[in-house]
Amino acid sequence: MRQVHPNAALEREAVIKMLREHHITPTQQRVDIAMALFERPQHVCADQVLVQVNAVESLVSKATVYNTLGLFAKKGLIREVLVDPARLFYDSNMTPHHHMYHTDSGILEDVAPGQVQLGALPDAPEGMVVEGVDVVIRVRRV
Repeated sequence: MRQVHPNAALEREAVIKMLREHHITPTQQRVDIAMALFERPQHVCADQVLVQVNAVESLVSKATVYNTLGLFAKKGLIREVLVDPARLFYDSNMTPHHHMYHTDSGILEDVAPGQVQLGALPDAPEGMVVEGVDVVIRVRRV
């Protein structure tokens, strides 16, 4: 079971404030999920979040975790990183960066933007702007 930090109440208030600033109603389950996500920068799948949250004190359903992660991504709190059609990670690091996915181990790690050199991007369609570029480099042992 995870130890609760002595300043957990203060951290909880900061999480509630962050949710409200992103126009998300801070229900108990959403706050618990956000606390697990933002305790450190990490890449996690929904099942890992479910285990983390339920290991502390809450009993949150799988559907609630999936719905909340989708809401957090839609509101810009986390990034969704699709590494293959069957694997979706949620990234709590919102600074610009890319990813390296180890297909053998399932580990996803950050790659600094300066480590990836991109050529010119195509022009965005009329009335659109480029919002960002996400690169996922897939590697495996030989």
